[in-house]
Amino acid sequence: MKHYSPTDYVNWLEEYKVRQKAGLEARKIVASFSKRFFSEHVPCNGFSDIENLEGPEIFFEDELVCILNMEGRKALTWKYYAKKILYYLRQQKILNNLKAFLQQPDDYESYLEGAVYIDQYCNPLSDISLKDIQAQIDSIVELVCKTLRGINSRHPSLAFKAGDSSMIMEIELQSQVLDAMNYVLYDQLKFKGNRMDYYNALNLYMHQVLIRRTGIPISMSLLYLTIARQLGVPLEPVNFPSHFLLRWCQGAEGEGIDQSYQLLRDSLDLYLAMYPDQVQLLLLQARLYFHLGIWPEKVLDILQHIQTLDPGQHGAVGYLVQHTLEHIERKKEEVGVEVKLRSDEKHRDVCYSIGLIMKHKRYGYNCVIYGWDPTCMMGHEWIRNMNVHSLPHGHHQPFYNVLVEDGSCRYAAQENLEYNVEPQEISHPDVGRYFSEFTGTHYIPNAELEIRYPEDLEFVYETVQNIYSAKKESIDE
Repeated sequence: MKHYSPTDYVNWLEEYKVRQKAGLEARKIVASFSKRFFSEHVPCNGFSDIENLEGPEIFFEDELVCILNMEGRKALTWKYYAKKILYYLRQQKILNNLKAFLQQPDDYESYLEGAVYIDQYCNPLSDISLKDIQAQIDSIVELVCKTLRGINSRHPSLAFKAGDSSMIMEIELQSQVLDAMNYVLYDQLKFKGNRMDYYNALNLYMHQVLIRRTGIPISMSLLYLTIARQLGVPLEPVNFPSHFLLRWCQGAEGEGIDQSYQLLRDSLDLYLAMYPDQVQLLLLQARLYFHLGIWPEKVLDILQHIQTLDPGQHGAVGYLVQHTLEHIERKKEEVGVEVKLRSDEKHRDVCYSIGLIMKHKRYGYNCVIYGWDPTCMMGHEWIRNMNVHSLPHGHHQPFYNVLVEDGSCRYAAQENLEYNVEPQEISHPDVGRYFSEFTGTHYIPNAELEIRYPEDLEFVYETVQNIYSAKKESIDE
């Protein structure tokens, strides 16, 4: 009901009809995505159907949220594409807001607003607003003022109103504000830096920093800067090597400001959406996509764009093009669907099946199988670079496409994999692209994956029965 004003007249019957129509349209589009984009990541123009929707977008989003909230471990494929569509819709809005923010004149400085837009972009499914975050910061400012009143009951900062941009120029008065801030933030509220898990993305998002009272230099500096400015103390951000710091201007005007896999991907995508011709960042994006083993067609598009912008990059571009084409060749860009039957004589050495939760013997990571080949299908250079020949069975053994818990996609030799005796869900963003449900012991393939491996599910059930039932019996004894 938050989208309706109490003073508006609403024809609820008509609203219901419009909402129902939007819901049916949303489900129709979500259902079509798996068939259309199973063999590739959803391209930018794949969302064209959504951009031409009739009726209020909020109803369409509402239906997508309903799909995401369906019962726990089921409908994973629907949830996967509903999430992608919802991300796209909300990130487009946020991107437009961020572009408008960056067009503001230089004297319009709201670091907090920019940080909130980035927070919203990276967490489009979370309910994050500048108003709510500002309210939390205002409550901290009130605590600082209470402490400051005990230091100097006539301090000019105590008379500041919300939105007041006045600055205090006396160093002693500034020092009193900073002393009060340090007491409240670090002694009273226990804000701290996260030394143990520095690269956790939660340390960067402002709404999480306020909830967890934990951050890293850039997020803690931003919070500190916002509070100080509301109380009239001029601080300036300094982009110091390896860290982001603040400088206390001590009464004088400053000299001006120098401007995990998933977080890096979001940051690059966001920056390049606004500045699409940054060659070095485009090259970094292509390398990231290549090494994560995702979206090879997109990698080629990026590399072609780089070559157009800067022909001098032909060396790096040529290397990536060659290896990306090898990757695409291995996938055998299908004219029809390639069906792999376990009963085929040439597949007799394949021991594992799609949907099984595995563990890598050497590196210890957990993963789920989403494809297999009877022998290694990568090119000679990849085989040499990955030192496959040093394996006892070399490249003449089955290899498996796996989704790894760290968000990467890998190609693993059969001899390096073993059953995970304590199976758990794999928190990979592409799980729903291939699987419809997690049963607690294995994943069930969606319709598109099952077409490609029609006999695997029977082997999965047999394996689960033998491995996990036997384990349960031994525990019961």
